[in-house]
Amino acid sequence: MPEPSFDGVAPLAATRGVSKRYGTTLALDNVSLKIHAGCSIAVAGRNGAGKSTMVRLLTGLDLPDAGEVRFAGKPAPDIAARAWWRSNVACVYQKSTVIPDLTVVENLFLHDHPASTFGYIHWREVRRLARNELELWGLEVDVDQRAGDLSVGERQRLEIARALRQGSRFIILDEPTARLESREISQLFDHVMRLKRAGVTFLFISHHLQEIYEICERVAVLRDGRLIIEAAVGDLDQGDLVAAMVGDAYQPTEGTGADPDARHNRNGNLGPSDPRPIVLDVDSVSVAGSVVGASLRIRAGERVGLAGLAGSGKSELAQAIVGQRKPDGGRILVEGQALPPGREDSARDIGISHVPEDRHANGFCGNLSVEENIALPVLQRISSWGFVSRRRRRAMANAMIARLQIKVSDAAQRTSELSGGNQQKTVMGRALASDPIVLVLEYPTAGVDITSKQTLFDIIRGTDAAVLLVSDEVDELAICDRVMVMFAGRIVREFASSWQEHEMVEAMEGLSQ
Repeated sequence: MPEPSFDGVAPLAATRGVSKRYGTTLALDNVSLKIHAGCSIAVAGRNGAGKSTMVRLLTGLDLPDAGEVRFAGKPAPDIAARAWWRSNVACVYQKSTVIPDLTVVENLFLHDHPASTFGYIHWREVRRLARNELELWGLEVDVDQRAGDLSVGERQRLEIARALRQGSRFIILDEPTARLESREISQLFDHVMRLKRAGVTFLFISHHLQEIYEICERVAVLRDGRLIIEAAVGDLDQGDLVAAMVGDAYQPTEGTGADPDARHNRNGNLGPSDPRPIVLDVDSVSVAGSVVGASLRIRAGERVGLAGLAGSGKSELAQAIVGQRKPDGGRILVEGQALPPGREDSARDIGISHVPEDRHANGFCGNLSVEENIALPVLQRISSWGFVSRRRRRAMANAMIARLQIKVSDAAQRTSELSGGNQQKTVMGRALASDPIVLVLEYPTAGVDITSKQTLFDIIRGTDAAVLLVSDEVDELAICDRVMVMFAGRIVREFASSWQEHEMVEAMEGLSQ
């Protein structure tokens, strides 16, 4: 049967009644979706809604159990035809596939170097071709530069350039902005719009709904593996979009700034009547090349944001607090006890827990179960005579799973099998397992859906720990009692709970010092 057309042209790509099951989980249930050339589409939905499965089917990494995937009106080939798939569709994942120890040109021509008749690579010619490709697709980097030295946004644009060089004009962007600063997001979107004008079609997956309205013409919503709605973005306001994603679970959050019950004086500092003790005291800390004389104090139960763009020093300061970097000056005290500089083990022992920015690289062990990941920081606490009590470990993990609403088959499920949002909840559970005095959170809700985000926010609000939340995301900073802004290695401004978004952005850009 011929594929339904749009303006007389078969869709660039389409799924027709596809269903996919993994064990007992029905990941996709009879989903039909058309992607037309030149009409970029967003796929929205909560974690576990089926977005990742849809990507796997559209990129030939999996076969549907029922239904079919089609390109230009014809059935897609077998998944073994990898060259065909690479030349027709590519995905830029949240976790980069760029090999950091190779150069830009080596990544661009990975496994596909032009060679002479004798099989030797003509590097001078390859570099010339690479410069032409990068110029054609608007990426200004040195082809001989080590790819690991590129920014996250540059690595993403390198992956797009590699896909375009291989012939694909259909690019899937899977949570592309989850690890980008505001400036890099603007650069990526400018790049996407330029490529769209050149005839490239994008399928865009993001939990940041405003981004969908910015760069997409259509949006499809998945919920529990089913296609709930597919429409032009102009016909669907944000409230309707969220309602389609979460159903009856949606409860909107109002306003910008922190909770209305936060206790502040007019300067944004906790007043002298606040009885809570100071538990984290960062005094004139400097880190070579990134932080200059930073000082801040956080009371028990207080949530303080640390905002700033890439290169502001906020990440380096956070890493100094958790012991991952050794300060060159100043001191860090937890409940009056000095933290040995550059000692992550000592930071943990003294009561500091950490949720890192990159959960895949530093947050969890994918081959361990959810139960084992959560228990890692407290093995001594649940051990007797050097042996871990499985009963106590399981009880502790189940309590944390219930508290954080982690969606698992059981506590023994491997963490790598979870959706991104449930992996992030597991990382949070691991940080909370030790009942920390200080909780340092770097972008704690990056790449999670709106309901998982709300769950994490509720947990952060409810903890008795002193919270340092490192981010430049407005909705994350909005739950803080105060926000400290860093620029060029220094803390330049402090905001109370009534801050406005434009003021925060100006401070992060260094415009209002």
